Formats: sequence, structure tokens, C-alpha cells
Amino acid sequence: MSDEIELIGDGEGMAVIGEPEAVDRFLRAEGLPSRDLGLGRLRAVLSTGSGAAQASAQIAENSGRWVKLTKESAAAMKKFDVMKGSGAGLSRGVLTENGKIKGLVQFTRGGVGSLTNPAVLAGAAGMMAQIAMQQQMDEISDYLEEIDAKVDDVLRSQKDAVLSDMVGVDLVIDDAMTVREEVGRVSEVTWSKVQTTSTTIARTQSYALRQLHALAEGLEKTKLRDLVDATRVAESKAQEWFAVLARCFQLQDALAILELDRVLDASPDELDRHRLGLAAARRNRLEMITQRTEVLVDRLEAAAGLATSKVLFHPVAAGAIIRSSNHVGGEITRFQDGLGIENSHDAQEAKQWLMAVAEVRDRALDAGGEGVDAAKRLGDETIDRARSLSTRIAAGLAKRALPWQKTDEDDDEPEASLRR
Repeated sequence: MSDEIELIGDGEGMAVIGEPEAVDRFLRAEGLPSRDLGLGRLRAVLSTGSGAAQASAQIAENSGRWVKLTKESAAAMKKFDVMKGSGAGLSRGVLTENGKIKGLVQFTRGGVGSLTNPAVLAGAAGMMAQIAMQQQMDEISDYLEEIDAKVDDVLRSQKDAVLSDMVGVDLVIDDAMTVREEVGRVSEVTWSKVQTTSTTIARTQSYALRQLHALAEGLEKTKLRDLVDATRVAESKAQEWFAVLARCFQLQDALAILELDRVLDASPDELDRHRLGLAAARRNRLEMITQRTEVLVDRLEAAAGLATSKVLFHPVAAGAIIRSSNHVGGEITRFQDGLGIENSHDAQEAKQWLMAVAEVRDRALDAGGEGVDAAKRLGDETIDRARSLSTRIAAGLAKRALPWQKTDEDDDEPEASLRR
């Protein structure tokens, strides 16, 4: 029995490979949740070539588990100082274990050293990419369930033929993933059913991005009344398009999983290059989505800034803008989390904004006269609740929660239009 386990990292996750008991001991010792890597599928890569039979036998004796790259798993990788590997974007290392993890050693030919075989390493990296995408697909499903999004209803309500075609694409890809799960591979027949669906998904993604851009453009208002209407439209529509984008991204990941399986089956020598190409395309899609959502965030922040500047004399209109902006900001944060996008906004921005509102109110009280009357509309209790809400902030705009209230004194022109 070998005491060695091999670690392979690709920036998204870590594969832990070795005899089942050794792998389990390592994962328990480090407290890392994992998913099955499906190592047995690598035997197809070793159907020909010198040493294929021996390497295939070694693979059959070993277990492979995949661990998502989190703060905890990244710390484990750093602790064991995993070496940079020969494969693009890969890090590898072998740990020796005699009841306890002793530390990193150089690669050897024995034990799980079959993974020094370039074809096997490429296959392992391809499967790691698949599991990482499956993990993200599961998280997107959780996001869609959390917001109770009926993506099919949104798509069917649109008159655009491309969007209605997406309903069919959804079914075709889901069927192919089911067949893959049952059969363990993607046959030429299965692939032929899904290979043309990418165009429809891309068109739908582009359409949804254009809708978000239109919402952002609508927020480029200078009159408070117009801005109230624009933020309310964004509040009612943004989540629908976030849901459509999330489903598009999920289906693109599913298609990439199927594609890697097909390449592994038909052209294993091309698997590593194909994996890297798909990873680059995926990063580009994420970057495009991130840029569009950040534009919307910027517009919402500008709207909140305008509302803040007019809060003393138009508290109800300003409050309506803040409420809608806060709602959309929260949806953006949840959407970005669902797709694994790191939010660039921090809690401090919102805290500073809340403090700024309080300071405006305090200055008005010091000024006396009309400023005092206007400041009373904010109320001490409202400011205190706003400050307490700021402690729950996880991203800038998404946490600008200020629960404004109407009063009998709110008779400024924009507020009157809101009450009608």
C-alpha cells in the first residue's frame, strides 16, 4: 500500500489523488469538502502507448477527489508549497504519509507517479475544469432558486424569436447532461444534438446585456422625478435579466463540460489545448458580464448621489430612489456571487454615505430656520436605523439601505407627485 498522495492545482480547485484511505485521511485532516474526480475515465486516455497498461492499473487502484479553491483549500495548497507543474496553469506535488502528512517531496516514478504521464495529467486537468464548472452550475441553480426566478416564463414572455428558442436549447442541453451522467461519456450522437446550441445562447446573452445597458442609460437623469421612475423600472426589470444571464452562463458551462468529454473521447491529444481555450473564452464572458453590471452599479451610485444632495428638501423622492437603488444593488451582488464574480465595492462606501446623510442633517439643524424644518423629516430614529443597517453591508451600493418614511410635512413638488 502506497502512502503517497498527489495534489494538482489549476487555480480553480485542487485534485487529491492516491489510494482511497490516504486521500480520505488527508481530506479529513485538512477539513476539506470534496467531490469525486471520476478518475476512472482517464483509462480511455491510456488505451495506447508504452506503459499504458501499467498506468491504467495504477489509476484503477487510486481515488481522486476535487476540492474547490476557497480560503481554506488555498491555505492547504500554500502550506504544502505545491510546485509549479509542466502543464499550463497547473501546480503539482506529492505528499508522503505515514499516519500523518509529513510534507512535500519531489515526484517519484512509483506510487501515483503515473500522473507524470502528460496525457494523463491533461486528462486530469480537463476533468478538474469540468467539475469546477459543474460546481458553478450548482451555485447558479442555488441562486436562481433563491430569487425564485422563472427563467422560462421570462423567455416566453418576450416576442424575440431568439429568446423563445432558448427554451428548446435548455431542454436539449439538460437531456445531453442526463445521458452523459448515465453513460459516462458523450457520444457523437449526443454531441450532434447540442453542438449548434451555442449560437442561440450567445444571442440570448447579448440580448440580456443590452437590456441591462438600457436600464443603465435610463438612470442618466438629472430631474428627481424622472430618476424616481427610472430606478423603479430598474427595480422591476433588472432581476429578470440577471436570471436570464445566469441561465445562459450555466448552459454555456454545461456545453463546455460536454465539449471536453467529446474531445477526450475523440481527440485526447488536443484536450489540454481545448481546456485552455474554453477557460479563456469563459473568462472573456465573465469579463463582459462584469463590465455591464459595473456600469449599472455606477449609474445607481450616481442616482444615489443626486438623491443625497437633495435629501433635505425632497426626502420622499430621494427615499424612493434610495430604496429602488438599494434593491437593484442587492440583486447585482447576489447575481455576481452566483456567477463567482468578485464584487469590487466595499462596505466602507455605504457607511460613508450614511454618515454623510447624517452630517447634512446635523448641519441643517445647526443652520436653523428652514433647514431645521427640513432636517426634522429625516428624524433621529431613521438615521439610527440607517446606521445599524450599514453593519450588514457586503458591497457598496447593494448595502445602501436607508428606510425613509413619508411625513405629513412632505409637500414638496416631487413628493406630491409620488403620493398622487
